[in-house]
Amino acid sequence: MTESQPLGFADLGLAPNVYKVIQEIGYETPSPIQAESIPPLLAGRDLLGQAQTGTGKTAAFALPLLSQLELKSRAPQILVLTPTRELALQVSEAIQTYARHLKDFIVLPIYGGQSMVQQLRQLQRGVHVVVGTPGRIQDHLRRGTLKLDKIRTIVVDEADEMLKMGFITDVEDIISHAPAERQTALFSATMPNEVIGVARRNLKDPVEIRIQAKTRTAETIDQYVWQVKGMHKLDALTRILEAEEMEAMIVFVRTKVATLELAEKLASRGFSCSALNGDMTQIAREKTVERFRDGKLDIVVATDVAARGLDVQRISHVVNYDIPNDIEAYIHRIGRTGRAGRSGKAILFAAPRERRMIAAIERATRQTIKPMGLPSRQQVTDRRVTAFKDLVTEAMEAQDLEFFEDLIDGFQNDSDVSFRRIAATLAFLLQKDRPLVPEEREEQPFHLTDNRSNAASSSSRNQRDNETERQQYRLEVGRTHGVEPGNLVGAISNEGGMPSSMIGKITIMHDFSLVDLPKSLSQEVMTKLSKAWVRGQQLQIKVDSERRQPPKRRAFGKPAGGFKKPVKRRT
Repeated sequence: MTESQPLGFADLGLAPNVYKVIQEIGYETPSPIQAESIPPLLAGRDLLGQAQTGTGKTAAFALPLLSQLELKSRAPQILVLTPTRELALQVSEAIQTYARHLKDFIVLPIYGGQSMVQQLRQLQRGVHVVVGTPGRIQDHLRRGTLKLDKIRTIVVDEADEMLKMGFITDVEDIISHAPAERQTALFSATMPNEVIGVARRNLKDPVEIRIQAKTRTAETIDQYVWQVKGMHKLDALTRILEAEEMEAMIVFVRTKVATLELAEKLASRGFSCSALNGDMTQIAREKTVERFRDGKLDIVVATDVAARGLDVQRISHVVNYDIPNDIEAYIHRIGRTGRAGRSGKAILFAAPRERRMIAAIERATRQTIKPMGLPSRQQVTDRRVTAFKDLVTEAMEAQDLEFFEDLIDGFQNDSDVSFRRIAATLAFLLQKDRPLVPEEREEQPFHLTDNRSNAASSSSRNQRDNETERQQYRLEVGRTHGVEPGNLVGAISNEGGMPSSMIGKITIMHDFSLVDLPKSLSQEVMTKLSKAWVRGQQLQIKVDSERRQPPKRRAFGKPAGGFKKPVKRRT
């Protein structure tokens, strides 16, 4: 029985120059959010999509919108709003990649903490796509340096995060500057009432898409992550292969070319390995799988599509050599191990910038991905020495060595060198192409993302807070301006380039606010925060010299003095 052919990117109607990039990158099939979003976006429809981080949202909106771009026009045609500068950079980089065959294409990331002069210069030259955070986008709108009158599509990414950071009203204000006939797409992992309200007010008859990531993985699978830093991935994988007790392993990479290259490199290092990709004939693929199943191959390097339907119970390890494009792919990958009640181990190679993806996987699978330390040099050395001894013992028992014994006797008599010295020299010659003692390389520890919900990361965050010397700062925006804590967290994080974990206690007063921040803020950060706008007010941050304390209340509910009575909130 043959499997039904999944929908491919070739079936979606993308522009040839955009589809060409997809082929070069090696994407084989669209993720669910991509398959459902691309056709309506190509047709000009508004879209409301509910999908988690790591489901392939960026490609879901970037590919169809780039396919319809008018390259001759240098006025911004696409505006993508993101809650953080990190996400703005990631989205901008991805769009640049997808557009690499579009002549003279320009995408501009706009966020706080970056030189305003640089942004102004590029806006004057002209851009096709702007990706930015709400605060800095509003700043340009106020200055008149960014015009949205030619905008054809606005994308709001991670709307629920916008809401948490206090940006949701700013998003609607930005949308109001765009033409009424624009196309609008809004993506959110969750759909709180406030986000639904934004969609109702700003989207016209939207196509609604809801992608539910799988949330179950086998309980017998232990998941680990190794940070790609300080050591090449191939060297790291080699260490793992030499030190782990394993029966069989499948290594996942993104592209067909990578399967061949990595399989060849592993084979050259002495491992029993073969590639498995979509370019192989059905006969060749079946032969490789049969050898793998029968124990004649220990390692298979595969793409997601090529491994579809692969069911080999002896697989003890799955390595995500290249991080997958979406959570669904990750779950399918690691599901190749831990079959029939057997234990399995899944190892993910990830770069520091992919922490968001790791956190998303943890939320979707409801399991913790534990940081992994690579086997030590001593562990690898011990394994190599054991294998070397086994090799010598096997040859000693299986081969007729009389000729070589006479040769060594003659060499010893002629050179007057001990048999021990001769044996050591021969051992060196035998292992010199693959030394028994691995080369020393610096390895960096991997710290998972700060916003994980497990107790361990909360504990480390608290420890970090305690170690940071803080002081109180005054911001010239308060309750009378309608400010909320989320507005301040968002502005400080984006404009000051500061993680939210470094922001301490926030006290909102009548016409100003007090915030605990690190004592060592640079003058550059202070200047940027002073010029930041929140609720129509510049923050004008400065050290609070009076060291005020929040108002204390007497038993009968009146302020203890020294502060204005807080304005009551309207309900």
